[in-house]
Amino acid sequence: MRIGVPTEVKSDEYRVSMLPVGVEELTLRGHQVRVQRGAGLGSGMTDDLYQKAGALMVESADEVFAESELIVKVKEPQIAEYDLIQNGQIMFTYFHFAASRTLTEAMVASGSSCYAYETLRDSAGRLPLLTPMSEVAGRMSIQQGAKYLERPQMGRGILLGGVPGVAPAHITILGGGIVGANAARIAAGFQANVSILDVNLDRLRYLDDIMPANVNVLFSDRHTILDEIQRADLVVGSVLIPGAKAPQLVRAEDLKIMKPGSVIIDVAVDQGGCIETSRPTTHRDPTFIIDDVVHYCVANMPGAVGRTSTYALCNATLPYVIRLAAEGVQSQSPELISALNVHRGKVVNEAVARAFGMVH
Repeated sequence: MRIGVPTEVKSDEYRVSMLPVGVEELTLRGHQVRVQRGAGLGSGMTDDLYQKAGALMVESADEVFAESELIVKVKEPQIAEYDLIQNGQIMFTYFHFAASRTLTEAMVASGSSCYAYETLRDSAGRLPLLTPMSEVAGRMSIQQGAKYLERPQMGRGILLGGVPGVAPAHITILGGGIVGANAARIAAGFQANVSILDVNLDRLRYLDDIMPANVNVLFSDRHTILDEIQRADLVVGSVLIPGAKAPQLVRAEDLKIMKPGSVIIDVAVDQGGCIETSRPTTHRDPTFIIDDVVHYCVANMPGAVGRTSTYALCNATLPYVIRLAAEGVQSQSPELISALNVHRGKVVNEAVARAFGMVH
């Protein structure tokens, strides 16, 4: 199969969808891999490394899309890429369709087959291609929260861990999944007071067993959320319903009870956000303020640490790229079937179809 790796064009996206070793593995299996020149530079990988691994280097995204049957990306196609996608082409990337009707309709119109990293489930029901980036985003959420709590960033002027004689920050984490657990571990290391909220009691029991003493687990309901955000210096939104739009747990009017200068990091923004006032931002312009609350809503947080994120992502995606290249859309792999969201003009993922009232 002819496989294409274009340069990512989303704002401040430094990841690349394939490592040189991935090119080598695919080439050894008889596939052709076209890589756009410069695609790996943001992650510290030069064109020479790809060429030595067997890649055919091409100058433009137009060439990558025109000459490839399978396109492997990191982020969802941007508007400038819509017209490059061909009827019958296979796309494998993060899509987060439920957050964008425009993207969904464009991919339906393209006639392509869209496999989404974020809905691929393995035999144990886990989300192996979402997990590594969720780990990165969860850890980054505390880094960014610490920075934007500083007064020059319009935060409260709070040090997460406090100092002897001064109380540490209170951090509220909405959602106890991969993002939430990783955020809690980092926050606990800063010696902050941490609360994780979730609706899954079994998950809460597990987190209670493994977390340090300064992390408390709470059942998530409306009253608990209001109590927590009123106390919080930093709120991390990390709720996930795979493939579907994130539920909005904090309403616009709720911001009025939060502390002036407190910070929200909405990691769920790529699925629509779990804070009503959230809207996607970029690394170049990451925050905005509503009711004196700083909102950080960067939709591709792991892109800022491109080298770490690229290795973490490609370690997970390569086995599935190899299988998709070998079997194509005829694959009967349950994992790949679970990743298929749009196929030849039709939405085939129930959660995405439900988000927009489309026929499934």
